[in-house]
Amino acid sequence: MKVLNKVVVVTGAGGGIGREIVLNLLSKGASVAAVDINKDALEETVNQAGDKSDKISTHIVNLTELEAVEALPEKVIAHHGSVDGIINNAGIIQPFVHVNDLDYDKIKLVMDINFYGTLYMTKTFLPYLLERPVGHITNISSMGGFLPVPGQSIYGASKAAVKLMTEGLQAELKDTNVKATVVFPGGVGTDIMKNSGVERSRGTDASEKDMSKLLTPKEAAEIIVLGMENDQNRVLAGKDSKIMDKLYRLSPRRASDMIAKKMK
Repeated sequence: MKVLNKVVVVTGAGGGIGREIVLNLLSKGASVAAVDINKDALEETVNQAGDKSDKISTHIVNLTELEAVEALPEKVIAHHGSVDGIINNAGIIQPFVHVNDLDYDKIKLVMDINFYGTLYMTKTFLPYLLERPVGHITNISSMGGFLPVPGQSIYGASKAAVKLMTEGLQAELKDTNVKATVVFPGGVGTDIMKNSGVERSRGTDASEKDMSKLLTPKEAAEIIVLGMENDQNRVLAGKDSKIMDKLYRLSPRRASDMIAKKMK
């Protein structure tokens, strides 16, 4: 779905990849409904949009609250006149601990935001998208959604759920006007640890060399929007995601051992 003159809803639009997705869409002539739980962060996204800020509407929504999500389409349509696509980008990671040491409140929060937030948005907006000439759903999974990462097992489970749900949607929507894309970003230089409330422990601080290998949020956003515009089923964002996707298909044990060693 080409985004020129389309209306696209973006979650997690207050920073990181989400903010860059908003700016990328605006640069290509789209209008954007920017969704986030953080009002100040959304205002900064609008500020960065500059002379294109009049094409943004902002919506403060807690994606774990179904009623709040279900009220969103009419608000978007009231402002923009229609809605053509959604990009479910909002997500958090878990503390870097094993499942045995992770409390249930944190487990529930990760699943509620990463999976149920994506599910709520998808089910809520899909009827509206089916009424449009063309429509698109882009769901952001993770490299951790197809490859186990010790210390991020619940995060990975939530993203694996996003992966399979989106792949199921692709089959269910095959004969409709709506397409679905699932994205698997590798390492991206964002503030996801801070925004997830995860404290950095000794050994989690990346070196300057390591950071230089990561995609920037802007680069990730470009890849994501391009995947939407090309109606790609799956998008591997970053060299690490592409390499590990191939390796995991060839030898799951070897790929898992490699990640486990890297995490140590």
